[in-house]
Amino acid sequence: MNIAFVSTAHIHTKNFIEGILKATDGRKVAAVWDDVEDRGRRYAEMAGAPFVADLAKVLADPTIDGFVICAENTRHLPLLNQVLPVGKPVFCEKPLVTSVDDLEEVRVLQGKFKTPLFCGYFQPFDGHMKAIAKLVSDGAVGKVTRIRYRNAHHAAYGRWFDNPDLAWFYNPELSGGGAFMDMGTHALHLVRTLFGPVTEAWAEIGNHSGIYPDVDDFGIAQLHFASGVLGTVEAAWTQTGGIGGLEVVGSEKTIWNTKEGYVIGDGLASHPIPAVEGSPTRVDRLVAVIQGKIDGESLRSDLDATFDTVAIMAAAYASAKKGSWVTVG
Repeated sequence: MNIAFVSTAHIHTKNFIEGILKATDGRKVAAVWDDVEDRGRRYAEMAGAPFVADLAKVLADPTIDGFVICAENTRHLPLLNQVLPVGKPVFCEKPLVTSVDDLEEVRVLQGKFKTPLFCGYFQPFDGHMKAIAKLVSDGAVGKVTRIRYRNAHHAAYGRWFDNPDLAWFYNPELSGGGAFMDMGTHALHLVRTLFGPVTEAWAEIGNHSGIYPDVDDFGIAQLHFASGVLGTVEAAWTQTGGIGGLEVVGSEKTIWNTKEGYVIGDGLASHPIPAVEGSPTRVDRLVAVIQGKIDGESLRSDLDATFDTVAIMAAAYASAKKGSWVTVG
């Protein structure tokens, strides 16, 4: 399986390449393209792959089986415009795009070419989250009334983005937003996948640390789901401790995270939630798609959640500016 990297800007690029190099199933990096040549050549050397300065040559190469887009967030759309028409599976880092206008362009492209497409989300495919999803769908907590999810780390205080290769994370023209765009997109995708469409959003998004002041480093959003569930999503680069994860409050029981893992219970007792088998994510997911091991309905369902995540994110940022609830759409 020959995989081509289209840009190497994202912080996860190194891990993706290392994973490919360690794999024993025949996957390999067959080509690397980057509009920043020095960066691309460094990653190509790491991968033991040729650096190709002409993207058109990479796209036209008949030996390539799939593409990984690791570009800066706001540069996803121009690349998707070139890669999706090729028709080969595409793994695009998250978020897919950063605005509803860009989202509409991707919808049109996807509708025209039907190219297998997914993002770098992994939470819904984790064995613990799949177990929780089944408990909820089976009615184990009763009627779900509220949910909460926090996805946060200390990237600002840890100065993760001082590396010149990663400075784009705090350049709003390239990132489209800060911590809420970066970490919140995972949280929004998870809750949208588990609990369905969101109709309205209210958010407070800003900067606490002053370390990367041109973008936000935290955000909290309230979500009205079409089902009637009320959700809270929190994301940050300023989380210095504590337990994150998902909480699901139902009319009979609650699911929450602990130091020992997820549990389900009430005011009297709780019980561990065993994980089930997870599903492949990111590069592993790309390989599975190339091999035909992920069915079309699963890909379509996830892409619907991915599209909706962009719209929810846009509504959250709009709400933070307006100070009021904003309709998602």
